[in-house]
Amino acid sequence: MPHGRTKAVIFDFDGVLVNSEIIALAELRDSLSDFGIRLDWNELIDTFLGASFEDIQAYVERETGKVPEPGFRESWYARLFARYARGLKVIPGVLELLDQLDARRIGYCVASGGSYKRLDFALGVTGLRSRFDGRAFSADSVSRGKPEPDLFLYAAGRLGVGPRDCLVVEDAVAGVRAATAAGIPSLGFVGGSHLADRRAMHGQQFRGAGAIAVIEDLRQMLTFIDDRLV
Repeated sequence: MPHGRTKAVIFDFDGVLVNSEIIALAELRDSLSDFGIRLDWNELIDTFLGASFEDIQAYVERETGKVPEPGFRESWYARLFARYARGLKVIPGVLELLDQLDARRIGYCVASGGSYKRLDFALGVTGLRSRFDGRAFSADSVSRGKPEPDLFLYAAGRLGVGPRDCLVVEDAVAGVRAATAAGIPSLGFVGGSHLADRRAMHGQQFRGAGAIAVIEDLRQMLTFIDDRLV
């Protein structure tokens, strides 16, 4: 365990606090099929888990040689948000965990690779907006997204906490790589529905990317925080 006291937790959002990745990846698969691109579930996860819209757009252009129409972003968001409104749920244990962090006076925030537009909609529809008021950050705020360290360093700076005193919780290997590059200890979370059939493999990838441990239940995170309080 790296030396330091956990003063703040930086959560990835999609697939960590809300069970959105299974929705987003399924909708993305449908959207990509419109361009003649067909990927199985593992290919979707390996290619797009934690990806930004710009990454998706660049992939389409690279694979098809065509630039998506200007309305592609708006169409993608409309389809995604409609599905969010129908079925987006908070990951089990999130509210209890946030209460425990508040009780320990440990700060926390979101650092999402998604846009502020997507992040704000999901926070609103799940009722989490008030818990992250003023502390929900997007890759829109930095020049380089994950796996570069910029977003996590930005989030730590906004919280006023040094990187070694933070803890990142991520469901994407690119996010763990970003935390490692930022000098922030990280936990790989495999409890989202999108990873149900590949938790062991994904856990190995997390460890290879530098995660200090892999957890299936967010409440397990408290063990690592308490260990670092000594």
